[in-house]
Parts: sequence; C-alpha cells; structure tokens
Amino acid sequence: MILVTGGAGFIGSNFILDWLANSDESVVNLDALTYAGNIGNLSSLAGDSRHIFVHGSINDSALVSSLLERHKPRAVVNFAAESHVDRSIHGPEDFVQTNIVGTFRLLEATLAYVAKQPDRQSFRFLHVSTDEVFGSLNADDPAFDERSQYQPNSPYSASKAASDHMVRAYHHTYGLPVLTTNCSNNYGPYHFPEKLIPLVIHNALKGRPLPLYGDGKQIRDWLYVKDHCRALQRVLEAGIPGQTYNIGGFNERTNLDVVTMVCDVLDELAPKPEGGAYKDQIIFVADRPGHDRRYAINAGRIEAELGWRPAETLESGIRQTVRWYLDNPDWVTAVTSGSYRTWIAKQYA
Repeated sequence: MILVTGGAGFIGSNFILDWLANSDESVVNLDALTYAGNIGNLSSLAGDSRHIFVHGSINDSALVSSLLERHKPRAVVNFAAESHVDRSIHGPEDFVQTNIVGTFRLLEATLAYVAKQPDRQSFRFLHVSTDEVFGSLNADDPAFDERSQYQPNSPYSASKAASDHMVRAYHHTYGLPVLTTNCSNNYGPYHFPEKLIPLVIHNALKGRPLPLYGDGKQIRDWLYVKDHCRALQRVLEAGIPGQTYNIGGFNERTNLDVVTMVCDVLDELAPKPEGGAYKDQIIFVADRPGHDRRYAINAGRIEAELGWRPAETLESGIRQTVRWYLDNPDWVTAVTSGSYRTWIAKQYA
C-alpha cells in the first residue's frame, strides 16, 4: 500500500493510472479537489478496490494521521501542490499554505507514523518538486544538476523551494527516509488547459488566439508525463534516502517552437475545415513579471545510478498528447468551466 497526495491532479492521476496498470499494490489517494484536481481523471478506476479515494487536504493533520494509521502505507508520494506560476503572482497565499505549510504538516504526520514502525528505514517519503526552484539560466549556462543553487524567482517556485528544504531537513534532523525529485515541464493527458500545450490545443480548435508571452523565445526542457511517472517509480524503488534526482526530457525548445510543433500536428490530425494553418492564430502578449528565460535539466544522475531515460521524444510525445485531446473532447468540456474562461480572459487580456 502507498499513500499518494494530490493524486487527482495532472501528474498525480497519471502516476496512479500507471502504477495500477503495472502493479497490484493498492493506492490511497488523498486530494483536495481544487480547480486543477479532477476525480474524473481516474474514472477508469471506478469499482477498482485497489484505488481508495479520500477527499481532503494535506493541511488536515488529523486526517493524514488517521489515513497513515488505518492503511499502514510503506511509502508516501507527495504531489499535492499549487503549481501555476501565473496564479501564484495573483494569489501567493494559497501557495504558501499548500506548498509550505501543507508539506510541513504532511512531514509531521509521517514522522510520527514512521517512528512507530519496527523497520522505519524501509519506509519512503517521495517529494515531487520542480526545476523552477533553481531559477533562470542564460543561453550558455550548463543545465541544472542536483548541486545547483536554489534561486527561485516566483511565489510558486519560492514555495516549492521552501518545501524542498523542509523535506531535506526532516531527513537530516529526524532521519526520515526521504527522496526528492525536481522535474522539468511536464505535458500529456489530463493536463489542465491553463498550461501552454493544452491551452494551445484547446484554443486552436476553438479558433481563438494562441497567446505567447513576450517574444516566445523562453526555453524549457519538456518531459512527457508518462516518462516522468516511470522515473518516479524507479526513484521510489531504488533511490537512496536523502538524495535528490533531477528528471528531464532531454528536450530543450523555445515556447514558440513547441507551439508551432503543436499547430503542425493539429494541421495534420484535425485540419481546419476552411483551410489555413493553426500557427496563424499565434499572438504575442505582454510578458509576465519575473518570467524565467531558460530552464534546462541535467538528468545524468538518474540515468547513471538508476538506469532511467525518457522513452519519448518531444515529437512523439506531442503527437500522443494532441491525439489524446482530440479523442477526449468530453473531458476538455468538463474542465473548461465558466471560472476557467474568466481566468484565461484575465490572464491574457
């Protein structure tokens, strides 16, 4: 049994689906179902006794403690987080409460639980974090590795950096067997369409503008979500407690390149009835405050020590992603509510 927090979100739900597709080990899934949490992501598990869903927050210490005592998991995998930079600029307090305070309370409850276990060193606390904690790179800088200095530049990345430090401290101070991963930009099925790739797919098909911040030349390393899930399973299986592992896709591209690639695949798989190219809908909007110019991940440690490398190229991953959104219009309709449309209109006005 494992306890997964934030398991109805984008990465968390993909992790649970992959986990149960490859294992009979049960999962307790704790999720607060905020705007980006969607239990519909896991509808294929309805009636599956291996998936136990609990609606609640990692800030609820009593609930977390009761779940640990009742189900006796051998590991906690923590995805629970507020994760959108733009939202953190407009409302940073939610990020402090979930990412910092929530992680602290989860650590406290887990430490109390593990202290009662006869073999505490076999337990694992896997904390899933981001490359944004490292800040921004210049064009010629080497990619971030596990020794890179933390230099967060947004309320989101600052809150994640703080949570990473708390996890590290609970290992070095209390001996909690923790693992931390810092991943690059994920994309794939069930991605809430406020993020770049699903936003472009959604807007393109609706005939709406495809907004790009600034000149669109910001560089990111892109990681297909199912590759990320396999990496996390490998870290949980063989990672060394107290270590951090960078997980990247080996795919550095500008945002403009990625959007153009998505448009090209849409032109092939869902051409406009009236003709023309989707890339003609691209517009450039005012850049967001403190926008990091480049992220890049050196995933050499996880490749050398744990034998993981992504299976998908950016081209193959984007094609699978576009196909998934074309095949699942009901999911898109369900998540693009009135509140979502209001947010998008405000953000890209």
